[in-house]
Amino acid sequence: MTTITEFFAALSRYDFLQSALLTAIMVGIMSGIIGSFIILRGMSLMGDAISHAVLPGVAVAYMLGINVLVGASVFGILAALLIGFVAAHSKVKTDTAIGVVFSAFYALGFILISMAESATNLHHILFGNILAVSNHDIMTTAVVLGIVILFVTIFYKELLITSFDETFAATYGLKVQLIHYSLMLVLTLVTVSALQTVGIILVVAMLITPAATAFLWTNRLSLMLILSAAFGVVSATIGLYLSYTFNWASGPAIVLVAAAFFVIAFVFSPKQGFVRLKASLGKKARPKLSQEVR
Repeated sequence: MTTITEFFAALSRYDFLQSALLTAIMVGIMSGIIGSFIILRGMSLMGDAISHAVLPGVAVAYMLGINVLVGASVFGILAALLIGFVAAHSKVKTDTAIGVVFSAFYALGFILISMAESATNLHHILFGNILAVSNHDIMTTAVVLGIVILFVTIFYKELLITSFDETFAATYGLKVQLIHYSLMLVLTLVTVSALQTVGIILVVAMLITPAATAFLWTNRLSLMLILSAAFGVVSATIGLYLSYTFNWASGPAIVLVAAAFFVIAFVFSPKQGFVRLKASLGKKARPKLSQEVR
């Protein structure tokens, strides 16, 4: 078993480990930030849909020899548009439209991947391989992180209002649909950037779990963004250590650490923790019980 000291010693010696840690930290930050808006808008299923819908875009990009971000972004936005169109022009609800569209895109992606099998590694696409990130992957992730920070900084007020009350935002004159699809585009970019670290299947966990953990600790959006990014960074770092130490798949290791933080928050968070909630219910119940005994 590799100790923490040995891990940091290896980190100082091996370039691939330094690249993996840097990429993991950047993915943790941007996943936490965008994930906060996703869960506040009740769009966890949409995040899942887009993370799966980009698979055919990745396959097409590999087959055509173009940038993966381009192909995945096109299919991600196309999936978001199709889901909105089907939900708006039929009697099915949004969750049903999401299920139909993302499963169809996911199936198409598998077929395209099988056609381009010689040029791609399906296992790495699905589950990630953070220890094999290239300098190009690092640059791409850094660019997407910059886009995420810039997007949230410029449109913070608009994202805040539309996340909590879309009706009021529309009445106020904000272009709700434009903001929504802009967020979907940024979500798609984050999803593609996280392919190398956690893979398509687990990227939704990195988008949702750190943000959900932060949500249990605070009611302020600004603090939630900071906490969710911090949880994402710590989860990615510890997950990388576990992956290197025990030879685990990097994606599942990172997600399990993020899930562990959520369990801790679920049980012990000061405002919404399970233990505190149970104690408060007990305090409310005891006087009523004593009255009944009397």
